[in-house]
Amino acid sequence: MLNFARGRSQPRPTRSMPLSGMEYPDPKRKSNFVGKILMAATLTALCIIMLKQSPNFNTLSRFSEHEEGVTHVLVTGGAGYIGSHAALRLLKESYRVTIVDNLSRGNIGAVKVLQKLFPEPGQLQFVYADLGDAKAVNKIFSENAFDAVMHFAAVAYVGESTLDPLKYYHNITSNTLVILESMAAHDVRTLIYSSTCATYGEPEKMPITEETPQVPINPYGKAKKMAEDIILDYSKNSDMAVMILRYFNVIGSDPEGRLGEAPKPELREHGRISGACFDAAHGVIPGLKVKGTDYKTHDGTCIRDYIDVTDLVDAHVKALKKAKPGEVGIYNVGTGRGRSVKEFVEACKKATGVEIKVDYLPRRPGDYAEVFSDPTKIRRELNWTAQLTDLQESLQIAWRWQKAHRDGYAAAS
Repeated sequence: MLNFARGRSQPRPTRSMPLSGMEYPDPKRKSNFVGKILMAATLTALCIIMLKQSPNFNTLSRFSEHEEGVTHVLVTGGAGYIGSHAALRLLKESYRVTIVDNLSRGNIGAVKVLQKLFPEPGQLQFVYADLGDAKAVNKIFSENAFDAVMHFAAVAYVGESTLDPLKYYHNITSNTLVILESMAAHDVRTLIYSSTCATYGEPEKMPITEETPQVPINPYGKAKKMAEDIILDYSKNSDMAVMILRYFNVIGSDPEGRLGEAPKPELREHGRISGACFDAAHGVIPGLKVKGTDYKTHDGTCIRDYIDVTDLVDAHVKALKKAKPGEVGIYNVGTGRGRSVKEFVEACKKATGVEIKVDYLPRRPGDYAEVFSDPTKIRRELNWTAQLTDLQESLQIAWRWQKAHRDGYAAAS
């Protein structure tokens, strides 16, 4: 600690002395005081000039104003697996992107990759914030001129939702309400909502169409359906353009190897089957645990519709381009083909070249036997069709990224 006390051996400075109860100012002190004010004013002016000339100042002004020919998209959860791939696609197509993420599930390393790829002012900005903080969200909207919102941010593990349902209702349903309120307050009229096939529950008939009754059986699906209901109710009395995309099981990664899936280590237990397969191939875990072998399917394991993240992002961008004021579009995003968990594991073994040890365990709470989509509507109305439908190939692309990033985005962070 610095000691500002003056030693007794130091001579005291001369001071003006009071005369008849009045103290006359020292002209030298007054001159020094005025000089300090002038110096401070000069430095402040220089700082303002330098700030205005800096790229960051110009970037902020670009994000805060609408610009003709440029669509500014808020990507919530843009540091996450799907959100970061969506941000990459938008940036490649010259959209202006603001990522908002609290990094509870996302990776700052993914954001840094995007910042290196798109360093020009006015292209990309990252805002650290929690969507559960209504004041913070409103401040973000007040400081930025958004044209549209792609809402990805959400906790998204079925098993975890059964263990901690309140987290899911807060994070998914309540936070979506916060986003909608800010959109309404700041006249942002386009919403692309990232939903899930889990809202359908376990339908009696396959494949699933958009008209299939929504009867979710776990808190994750229920929270997403509640969020959908809020969006649809609000849209009835507004001119908002709404697109709701209900997608299935996401796999793969950026074909050029720039981005991948890197879940937090503490969430591996609840994560996607692809992540567990890769962990087993790396030797991070001793083997793969397949939960449930007594379902009414051809091999006893669950059947799912696996969609490549590149195709999924393409559907979101097409939905954004097709969104119209006062209209709502609801689409299933899948390949239209179901694959069993056993088939997935075999494809993962071939993709990694590792003979992964598999343990078969009892069912996981909240799971359903068979889910796959009918993509007819999205093909007809948005001209979208899944292109990357080779399961093994998608896993091989993802595995290349995993091998090059054994610690996820740690090296980039």
